[in-house]
Amino acid sequence: MARSRRLAGVRSARAPLHEVDEERLVRLVVKGDRAAFEELYRRTSPWLAVRLRRRCADEQIVAEVMQETYLAVWRAAGAFAGAAVGGTATGWLWTIAARRLVDAFRRRAHHAQPPPAAAAPAAAPAAEEEALAAGVGGDVGDALRHLAPELRQVLQAMVLDGLSVRETAVLLGLPEGTVKTRARRARTAMRRALA
Repeated sequence: MARSRRLAGVRSARAPLHEVDEERLVRLVVKGDRAAFEELYRRTSPWLAVRLRRRCADEQIVAEVMQETYLAVWRAAGAFAGAAVGGTATGWLWTIAARRLVDAFRRRAHHAQPPPAAAAPAAAPAAEEEALAAGVGGDVGDALRHLAPELRQVLQAMVLDGLSVRETAVLLGLPEGTVKTRARRARTAMRRALA
């Protein structure tokens, strides 16, 4: 009870939660502030669900990833301290969600029964490829599909997902310089393909 009064006192001395930025909300979550967690969820869950649906059409997987993501935020909000050197709370949240989505795809692929050899398709596109094809069509879609996978990943994260260079670097586990180089190479390849 004393802790909740202490947390309430901390908040009352500062701005109401709806006026606090996401980075501060995460720092309050580290202290166990449920109201800050609920406000963070209220603000970010619609945006996060849309982003996840861009990469995965299966609502069950999206719901599982959302649940796992916010559980991870509640349990490990202290890990956000590393993002204080320039990252954003939303970028950190997306990084968690993207990794959980990849894990979900891997779990599903691991548990799926392989089709009989005679009925196996030649090559099934990955979920991200299908989302990319559905989201971008025509010559641009064709040019994107012909990019090297590492260039397409960077372009997808920066353009379709709207991540910064730093957020893309965190998401893909690459140095920022590599992200910039791949983005430049992808733009050059796209220009050539569309010329």
